[in-house]
Amino acid sequence: MIASLAMYDFGPAEAANDRLWQLIRRALAARGIAAPADLTRGAAAYWPAWQSPDLILAQTCGYPYRSRLHEHVTLVASPDYGLPGCPPGHYKTIFVARADDRRQNLHDFSGAPMAYNEDLSQSGWAAPAQHLLDLGLTPCPRLRSESHRASARAVAAGAADLAGLDALTWRLMQGFDPSATQLKVVAETAPTPVLPFITAKTNPPEPLREALSAAIAALAPADAAALQLRGIVVIPKAAYLAVPTPPPPQHFGMKN
Repeated sequence: MIASLAMYDFGPAEAANDRLWQLIRRALAARGIAAPADLTRGAAAYWPAWQSPDLILAQTCGYPYRSRLHEHVTLVASPDYGLPGCPPGHYKTIFVARADDRRQNLHDFSGAPMAYNEDLSQSGWAAPAQHLLDLGLTPCPRLRSESHRASARAVAAGAADLAGLDALTWRLMQGFDPSATQLKVVAETAPTPVLPFITAKTNPPEPLREALSAAIAALAPADAAALQLRGIVVIPKAAYLAVPTPPPPQHFGMKN
């Protein structure tokens, strides 16, 4: 059995995720569903967990879900983080630049080198790239960072001029990651469905939705604040599959 809550598992959220999982596990046990004692972390918490037939619960990104996973897993629900300007169960990308950069909007940053976390990230690549294309601008990916926080630090350090960050990651970075104080928000994308919870294809979603709702409702206020979790909503699979997919970074000159 495998469980993973790795997508927002840093800083104060790490210990909060452990406590959330114990609440989920208890709620699943009350419904006769066995679950692992601990969360899987590290590299095994991503593609190996998402594709495992033993997956009980994980959170994935919308881009991997629509591009590779949707036919092989069961969509459970979408978390509601209460992000400003986003409907429940949605999020957006925040474009950031160095705070002392005099450029003010994305047109000013035309041709500027961009950091992105990875090719199959919705908020780190797909959403910002599509937003730029819709504005008639060409994305200029120049640095693959492997994480949103690393993208932020790359911009703060001058290794790139622009990056697209997950709005929740940006919010969670405030107050404990020094790089956030060195950056400014330049623009935001339109909202898209947030990172969904999934389970193995053979598992029904309803008991997991019930367990998630019960666990989130039982979170201590400090843990709910650390995770920014307000509840879950059910967003149709079709809404995830309808999100536009831009060309990959390599199309714009990025080398592997």
